[in-house]
Amino acid sequence: MLCIPAALAGGAAFADPGYYVVTAYSNPGVRTLDFRYWTVASRGSALAKWPEVGLGWNVNSRWYSAVIASWITASDMPTTLSSWNWQNDLLLTQGEVPFDLAIHTMVSAPRHVGEGHTLEFGPAVQTDIGRTQLNANVFAEKGYGGFSQQPTQLKYQWQVRHRWKPGLHFGAQGFGELGEWDRWAPAGRQSHRAGPALFGSIQTGQGEIGWQAAYLYGKTYRQRGNMFTARVAYHF
Repeated sequence: MLCIPAALAGGAAFADPGYYVVTAYSNPGVRTLDFRYWTVASRGSALAKWPEVGLGWNVNSRWYSAVIASWITASDMPTTLSSWNWQNDLLLTQGEVPFDLAIHTMVSAPRHVGEGHTLEFGPAVQTDIGRTQLNANVFAEKGYGGFSQQPTQLKYQWQVRHRWKPGLHFGAQGFGELGEWDRWAPAGRQSHRAGPALFGSIQTGQGEIGWQAAYLYGKTYRQRGNMFTARVAYHF
């Protein structure tokens, strides 16, 4: 079997934090307790799993900030803390144009000193067509120090979410890594994956519980590897 950390270090994208579509929204004062879980199943490798916990806060109508802790585990390795991550999303438009535009940033600090930090940043776009919400994000990712020091990488996210019934929506998600931002990798060395997604929400006395799950088919870290993601968030 391949060593999980070695496989990730040699991939086209860094491992932390998980793959969840960044959405632009305005909920001033709302706090979020976030539980996340994602897996990667690659041929010849143990199933890699990343449980994550985050605490977020909508500081005002335009600024969302969150701190996320990410662990890594597999059938042949114990669960260990992998990184601390600080996410900030700044909403630039609020109804002035037919779409919402946010600037997303994520700083990731590894548990072990000397492994290098990463900075992820870029635009997140969201719009609605009838009862269907569309998201398209393009992010650059830059590593600093350790094995993470490499040219700035370019990756993307997209999502289609149809509001089918109150509390239950369906759609699809996709993610990909293209290589260096100014010189994309050949098609065979890029990673693209997509698949169906479900979304739901449950009202509680003090807030709302939102959940989502997706199963993605394609390439992960430049090799065949399907991905499962799940997320449960308590908004209060």
